[in-house]
Amino acid sequence: MNTQGTIIAPATAQGIGAIGVIRLSGADAIAIAQKAWRGKDLTQQPSHTIHYGHIVDGDKELDEVMVSIFRAPKSFTTEDVIEISCHGSPYIMEQILMLLISKGARMAEPGEFTLRAFMNGRIDLSQAEAVADLIASNSAAAHEIAIRQIRGGFANQIKDLRAQLVNFASFIELELDFSEEDVEFVHRGDLIKIVTKIKAVLTPLIESFKYGNVIKNGVPVAIVGKPNAGKSTLLNTLLNEERAIVSHIAGTTRDTIEEVLHIDGIAYRLIDTAGLRQTTDEIEQIGVERSYDKIKTASILLYMIDASLISDKSDLIKEVNEAEGFGVPYLLIANKSDKCSADILEHLEQIDNVVPVSAKNNTGVDVLKRKLSDMIQSQKVTPPDMTVANIRHYEALKNAYESLDAVLAGIDAQITTDLIAFELRRSLEYLGEISGEVTNDEILGNIFSKFCIGK
Repeated sequence: MNTQGTIIAPATAQGIGAIGVIRLSGADAIAIAQKAWRGKDLTQQPSHTIHYGHIVDGDKELDEVMVSIFRAPKSFTTEDVIEISCHGSPYIMEQILMLLISKGARMAEPGEFTLRAFMNGRIDLSQAEAVADLIASNSAAAHEIAIRQIRGGFANQIKDLRAQLVNFASFIELELDFSEEDVEFVHRGDLIKIVTKIKAVLTPLIESFKYGNVIKNGVPVAIVGKPNAGKSTLLNTLLNEERAIVSHIAGTTRDTIEEVLHIDGIAYRLIDTAGLRQTTDEIEQIGVERSYDKIKTASILLYMIDASLISDKSDLIKEVNEAEGFGVPYLLIANKSDKCSADILEHLEQIDNVVPVSAKNNTGVDVLKRKLSDMIQSQKVTPPDMTVANIRHYEALKNAYESLDAVLAGIDAQITTDLIAFELRRSLEYLGEISGEVTNDEILGNIFSKFCIGK
């Protein structure tokens, strides 16, 4: 990727706003801004100061602005940075951008400001990715994981483990140089200890991805069941708004409806689905097929039944078996429980993951929310700053673990030193991919292309 020259981009979102911010970064950022500036000489001003003035194109005044100066290396990119706070008119921002480009700046690529921060050693690669996660965070939990990752997160521990492994790997490599003399610079017992120690650290990190991934992207929760069980009513009750059409006519919901609900700082993507039944209605059948597709991608099922139709314990057990048959963690939502007999209610309360509710009367819904939260919190195996939410990190950790497994297996089988060295090198490369100590242009291009322009 080209990281030369002075770059410019809007730092605020598109659209009309009270203010807009335009950011420049590069060796000529201050000089370029000065060419379009009427006010104090920016080239003579100290770092971390803000100045009032005007952006002008010759004799034409474009806007009254505030300009912030951040001199290298004390800036996000470690380069000279200028931030222009202007009025948030798209026209004004476009005119200022075009003017400063004509003065020597070039338009930034997506994520190029953060890329420069990484390339200049300001942050490592995992912290750079956390910047994008922070911008995209849509819940308190996702925000917490991202902000801790920006501060270093598990990457610092990975670096420490990698440093310990490098020490052993260097002696193994040295053995290869003296292979004809049959010397051993590393006691195999010591190598087993360090590899086992690193695997013990990697295990909870790898396991934390299940939790971290759903926190980052929102927990997909499919509301499923037979027609007229009350799925749409439950969705409306949880959201506290009439989002889905409710009717006594079976098969009203023909397609999936998705909305987000926040519980205890976590985003749940609720998916109301078409009732599961055999039907000759072509449109309804498409909806049923989509329901099964959503079930496959859900982290949790809310399997709804009409509890008023339960006549004895065997009926309830049959419904439980149907819910378990999907192979997805579930809560069985016994709707219309206010119309059940005392005996049936007693049966319902004896089963741990059955939640009696009346979606219409909004009873039992708080219990349902608490149980949803408990199901996700139970997956938490590490503190937030040690939680893996990035699939690239997860794959690197998993690959590193497998290579370390191969090292132990090789020592146990007394294979040649060169094969042990090969697996050690691979594990070091995988761990180095997380922080960016080992990387290539293709990986960087893929990561930073997903950033917004201006960040």
